[in-house]
Amino acid sequence: MGDRPGRVYRDAKNRLYTRKEYMRSTPQSKITIFDMGDLKNADNFEVQLSLVAREKGQITHNALEASRISSNRYIQKHLGPAAYVLKCRVYPHIVLRENKMASGAGADRISDGMRLSFGKAISLAANVKEEQKLITIGTSASNFQVAKDALKRASHKLPMPCRISVDKGKEILKL
Repeated sequence: MGDRPGRVYRDAKNRLYTRKEYMRSTPQSKITIFDMGDLKNADNFEVQLSLVAREKGQITHNALEASRISSNRYIQKHLGPAAYVLKCRVYPHIVLRENKMASGAGADRISDGMRLSFGKAISLAANVKEEQKLITIGTSASNFQVAKDALKRASHKLPMPCRISVDKGKEILKL
């Protein structure tokens, strides 16, 4: 059975569950690298762009990893590894649970329904506030459009509307 779509976990309906020390097993986060590119010269880039969430919600670690990979591949293909720095700014620490229900013929005899319905840990998510930065890219002014396109590709993978903001270098770009 495949993963559920992102819209299922987009809103935090129940109380957020973060205490992993009380759980038997928790899933491993799919995000392993949060900083990519030229990390030694991260402060020397003249332009900095961020992907900002327009509304609050939750983002699963699968969606975060997909957006990170798509933006990193695009920018690395066009600029190379030394012309940018990419930073993923949110960490998935909320444990999502699911009470699996049996379906099909004879499911009423197998399933317990709502008895002991606490659920099994299935995934991790990051809680995002409105106007919170999700991904930040630093680059030179000549590579501004490539970085903007990379963030746009990343926003397509996320379950909420996002916008791109210029944090540093507006005077260079003459926006």
